[in-house]
Amino acid sequence: MVQPSHFGRYAVIRRLGSGGFAAVWLARDEELDAEVAVKVLAEHWVDDLDVRRRFVEEGRFLRKVESPYVVGVHDSGTTDDGRPFLVLTYADRGTLADRIKEGPLPLADTLEVIENVSAGLQELHDRGVLHRDVKPENVLFRSTPTGERAMLGDLGLGKSLDKVSRVTMPGGTPAYVAPEQVRGDVLDPRADLYALAAVTYAALAGQPPYDATTLAAVLAVDGPPPPLETVPAAVDEVIRRGLNKDREQRWPDVRSFAEALRTAAELPQTTRRFSLNPWVAATVAAALLGSVGGYLGWQYGVQRQSVRVVDQKGVLSVELPREWAANRTGGGWQPQGATGQLPGLLVSADNTAWSTPNAKIPGVFAGVLPDGEVPLAAALPGPVGCSAAVDRNESTNTATAKYADCPAGMTTFERVKRINGSLIRIQVRAEDAAQAEQVLDSVAYTP
Repeated sequence: MVQPSHFGRYAVIRRLGSGGFAAVWLARDEELDAEVAVKVLAEHWVDDLDVRRRFVEEGRFLRKVESPYVVGVHDSGTTDDGRPFLVLTYADRGTLADRIKEGPLPLADTLEVIENVSAGLQELHDRGVLHRDVKPENVLFRSTPTGERAMLGDLGLGKSLDKVSRVTMPGGTPAYVAPEQVRGDVLDPRADLYALAAVTYAALAGQPPYDATTLAAVLAVDGPPPPLETVPAAVDEVIRRGLNKDREQRWPDVRSFAEALRTAAELPQTTRRFSLNPWVAATVAAALLGSVGGYLGWQYGVQRQSVRVVDQKGVLSVELPREWAANRTGGGWQPQGATGQLPGLLVSADNTAWSTPNAKIPGVFAGVLPDGEVPLAAALPGPVGCSAAVDRNESTNTATAKYADCPAGMTTFERVKRINGSLIRIQVRAEDAAQAEQVLDSVAYTP
């Protein structure tokens, strides 16, 4: 390929790489004296109107989001021979694929990369765009004054969500593509979530989760990938859930995957048990709640000051204020009547003082109970010195106890509800009753 001298005002320095549809050149903006990357449609596709449309559409998708974690498009134009080009942010530190070739990345480095990429991917989803080709080659690194930043690039296969609301043509990179995308199903952001989980696995393992080299081979894959032996089990569980072949069993969105991954990496690697003193046993409730409803608090209510904490098995989670999450215990618990450990999670500002009667410690406990009938409301004693109110809704078979006006100024809710066929006991303690109810409703369980 002959190196051109210019694309408009951009003086070509050298070629950075090429693919099936385009070549990317390092160039200098002669007006602004800055290095940029210029992506130019390949010569043999110039007369293909569909490919040309997709190339131009990539620039439009990139312009929809102004994020430091998505490659920016700064200009566009047409070469002298009629080929469209895009002027993009230059990533001067290579790609994640380059680094994976050198071996697995440390967990801390992987978390930082996925934190950046997930932020960019969520920005795309929030603006109605699916990427459809998340892979290590499309994770780019750029220098910053304090180090570097990972960015998501190449939206050549990108689609707007209104277009993928219909059946789409199969596509993607075999080692990272979601099964439903290969089948040509109607897609949603969980297809990109699958690919992001596969990229996370590849960064930690030094290779993708499956060795599929064709789209047909993706559908032939049976069973989970080999376990990641070098990371905490909780991290492995978070990634495996993201790689579930059934998208209904994956994390509900990219943001929740990233938060769960970060939380799992912070959990202690040894299993810890905990118990609750009798004072925390108050009334209980039962609510038939599907998996979608269980995640509504996260999908639509999460803010940066909140965090979703996941137990070590990756099945039980709750969203709560970040300042509550100073102490986290997620190794399980053994409730009365159980013959062994069941999933359980205790998160509070101080786990040591949590069981002290009327302690002024905000937090939440959630644990799976043995199978059986839901106990009657107010069947167990609650905190001392509080006013108690029991709300029972016969139509939804739900009962909740609220303990307010307690000596320490805290409000306590306790509930038992059935989520995905299992009884889950939840207790939330907070100074703000409305905030406590939000946390109470955010508990999710996906066995």
